[in-house]
Amino acid sequence: MTLFLSICIGLSLSAACGFRIFVPPLVLSLAAIYGHVPLADNFSWLATQPALWAFAIATVVEISAYYIPFVDNLLDILATPAAIAVSTLITAALVPSNDPLLQWTTAVIAGGSAAGIVKGVLSLTRLSSTALTGGLGNSLIATLESGSSVVLSVLGILVPALAAGLVAALLIVGLQYSIRSFKELRNGQKIAES
Repeated sequence: MTLFLSICIGLSLSAACGFRIFVPPLVLSLAAIYGHVPLADNFSWLATQPALWAFAIATVVEISAYYIPFVDNLLDILATPAAIAVSTLITAALVPSNDPLLQWTTAVIAGGSAAGIVKGVLSLTRLSSTALTGGLGNSLIATLESGSSVVLSVLGILVPALAAGLVAALLIVGLQYSIRSFKELRNGQKIAES
């Protein structure tokens, strides 16, 4: 697999980690077990049955927990650093390890930042939903996030370049949304101080 495709898959799975942390490693583990994705050295453990079962159980627990009102907001706080860490690991597992500096630099920059941006935007969205609906609208958001994670993970394995293009568009829209939200918040604070 070429470095470009490895980065595309890593970027797609990393962004999917921003939606749900354990769905992308589960999909990667399945793909590696069935030989669809080669893993870098020292990451062969991802292609084992114990890893697959651990990711499957963690996925069910994580998805279920997001349907509990107000626990979902707490999970967003805890999940942000975890998503960055897991996405960095996933990307490192996909980038050939001939050059560890390239492998881990790519993993941190492409993987960690993609998950961090997606998770940050989703946290803002969930907080807005909680404020507007008292948490009642969060179930819909949780369903959309879980579905997005599955779709993006599968697309990342099957059509990596297309998935990476979708991620790039998602990141641009997410950054614009975040910047606009912070400007509105800052303008609201200035009005309140007047």
